Amino acid sequence: MKAIKTMLCPCGSNQQYTDCCGRYLDNGETPATAELLMRSRYTAYTRDREDYLLATWHHSTRPVSLELANKPRNQWLGLAVKHREQSDLDHATVEFVARYKINGRAYRLHEISRFVYTEGRWFYVDGDILQD
Repeated sequence: MKAIKTMLCPCGSNQQYTDCCGRYLDNGETPATAELLMRSRYTAYTRDREDYLLATWHHSTRPVSLELANKPRNQWLGLAVKHREQSDLDHATVEFVARYKINGRAYRLHEISRFVYTEGRWFYVDGDILQD
């Protein structure tokens, strides 16, 4: 009998990918909270899943393309959620720090992202990048 290789989810939840963000990226489930959407979007970046990123971006601010295939490949190192707040039933913010490397140089993306709940699901709207 062959052992099944399991992988922890890149979002930092300490859950297996298939039980965490894989539910959204691969199985079409809808994240129940803005934080879960943000974590799944981070995971989508780690897997170059531009389709998922665009599908979860609110139409009012969504770009036509992210052109991930034309950009240097990031090596994603980790995600830390600093704060989450749901201001009302349809609006939430999530503050996070994502660490990554490009060509061996380390970077941090510290952002407060805004989300809206519409059409029965959460969407990313935009965010403010914070300078550390």
